[in-house]
Amino acid sequence: MTYESINPSNGQLIKRFEHLSPSQLEAALAGAQACFQQWRHSPYAERAAVIHQAAARLHAQADDFARLASLEMGKRAVEARGEAHFSADILTYYATNAEAFLTPTPLRPLQGQAHLEYSPLGVLFCVEPWNFPFYQLARVVGPQLMAGNVLVVKHAGCVPQCAIAFEKLLLDAGAPVGAYTNLLITHEQCNQVIDDPRVKGVALTGSVAAGRLVAARAGQNLKKSTLELGGSDAFIVLDDADLDLVIPWAVWGRMYNSGQTCCAAKRFIVLDSVADEFLARIKSAFQALQVGDPMDDTTTLGPLSTEAALLQLLAQVGTAVKEGASLLMGGQRVDRAGAFMQPTILTDIRPGNPAFRDEFFGPVLSFYRVPDEVAAVALANDSDFGLGGSVWTRDEARGRRLASQIETGMVFVNNLHWAEAALPFGGIKHSGYGRELGHLGIQEFINKKLVRTGKFPSPA
Repeated sequence: MTYESINPSNGQLIKRFEHLSPSQLEAALAGAQACFQQWRHSPYAERAAVIHQAAARLHAQADDFARLASLEMGKRAVEARGEAHFSADILTYYATNAEAFLTPTPLRPLQGQAHLEYSPLGVLFCVEPWNFPFYQLARVVGPQLMAGNVLVVKHAGCVPQCAIAFEKLLLDAGAPVGAYTNLLITHEQCNQVIDDPRVKGVALTGSVAAGRLVAARAGQNLKKSTLELGGSDAFIVLDDADLDLVIPWAVWGRMYNSGQTCCAAKRFIVLDSVADEFLARIKSAFQALQVGDPMDDTTTLGPLSTEAALLQLLAQVGTAVKEGASLLMGGQRVDRAGAFMQPTILTDIRPGNPAFRDEFFGPVLSFYRVPDEVAAVALANDSDFGLGGSVWTRDEARGRRLASQIETGMVFVNNLHWAEAALPFGGIKHSGYGRELGHLGIQEFINKKLVRTGKFPSPA
């Protein structure tokens, strides 16, 4: 069995990689455990020097990393370069702030003194997706290595070169062998890693189905887990919204990364009074997108990650139409080599249609017309997912009021600026649990130990 690196722009095989043998996997886990015994006691300054160096190298080599992402999963070069730089910023953020985040916290007991102190758990197993092949890794590397944990990582099968490059980045930056170990392993071997007593926690970003399996396995072993799963984020346009502001964000929010983003805007819920104008303008904007080679900076819509992803999305759209949805535009693959799909808009989606509840992971916009803001919030909350969402209005106070009623882990008013190292990222419901980034991200896999001192009367 192998990992296959295939260019989704043309379907050509680039390279194959063999899975680890049982003995190689055992050596990797043993090496991680041995490294943890040293790394956990290293000073913050020593850890920070490694992470700062990794960030500097990533900034300097951003074009090289971007090229790998474009080759393996079809990310547009301009987006891939941005991802590389943002990933470096995340590393810098934690190298700079981790010690302050994990400084013992004084408490105020009724008697004596008490504080919380923080210590790492050990070897963590991270299962990461292909859609952001470096950002997803940086989100765990920055906080967890700075906290004193070490990582063994199974990256997605379609981005093995990205996975190998990130491991090399850390080694070149001075990380000890075992601090970060890339595992080219099968799904069956994943279960072995979760079961292994040396592994103390599991973090997964991926599908709901994968999350169920991994969380169940971790639970059987009484191990802490975090899950960042799918999303079907609502993009609510109120009757007073500035469409000159809204439309560019709507295009970006749905089509960034070819629509393959968990927290992308997916369900566009528009008040009736502005629905016709919004629909006409978004359709025109979609028609202007330029499908092409992701390494060409004039391309504004790249391919999907794999042929399988394209076929799945086409089938979803076909089912939606069969069940009563209207296809306003698109819905077909682009007539060229590679896994390209036409920008697509679905309307008239009713409850009972699978499209009403499913996540469309690609360039498909689901459009809903509602009479008022009460109906907009109700529809936004009528979802199995709860990752993010946004509200668009000229009245910011109105936007904040509605944002407070939306049942998700994140809500944005008149923007979709979810990508900042200092802001916690995560959701509720079928979008998972736990948080990454921000000060919360470093606290998911640490022991928060209570220490209490003082003289108390002897018990009777």
